Amino acid sequence: MSRVSNLLWAALLTGAQTLGAAAQDRGSVTKLPLPRFVSMKASEGNVRRGPSSTHRIDWIFVRKDIPLEITAEHGHWRRIRDRDGAGGWMHYSLLSGVRTAIIETDMVEMKAKPAPDAMAVAQLELGVIARIQECSIEWCEIRSSGYQGWVRKADLWGVKPDETLE
Repeated sequence: MSRVSNLLWAALLTGAQTLGAAAQDRGSVTKLPLPRFVSMKASEGNVRRGPSSTHRIDWIFVRKDIPLEITAEHGHWRRIRDRDGAGGWMHYSLLSGVRTAIIETDMVEMKAKPAPDAMAVAQLELGVIARIQECSIEWCEIRSSGYQGWVRKADLWGVKPDETLE
């Protein structure tokens, strides 16, 4: 092969790899983006070593509404990870598309408006789970324990830094 042919072949191969990488950004089953955040629908859910009920249970989540990140799909199974990076496989029926987040900063102020100088309506402890209503680039409107207001996105786990939700 000539040098020009080799360069052309390399360019075609690189283009194919780029297309392959783009295809991997979507789930093979749902065609939804990967990774993506979901929440736990059930109050208890087994996390397994592999994508079937015959795989060993590594641990059990016992917190309804906890946000989880889906990183892969296989049939009715989703590979998930929690905010600590621990992962495994869960049956899709245990998961919900309802978006929740965990407060990552202790005693974070929930604001009446998405502004640093806005009135505080509540303080939320580290580890509180809140339902996400919407998110702009810097702020998310959340609801938790009867309160509703805005928290900086940087103080939450369960939403990507560049993600906006309406």
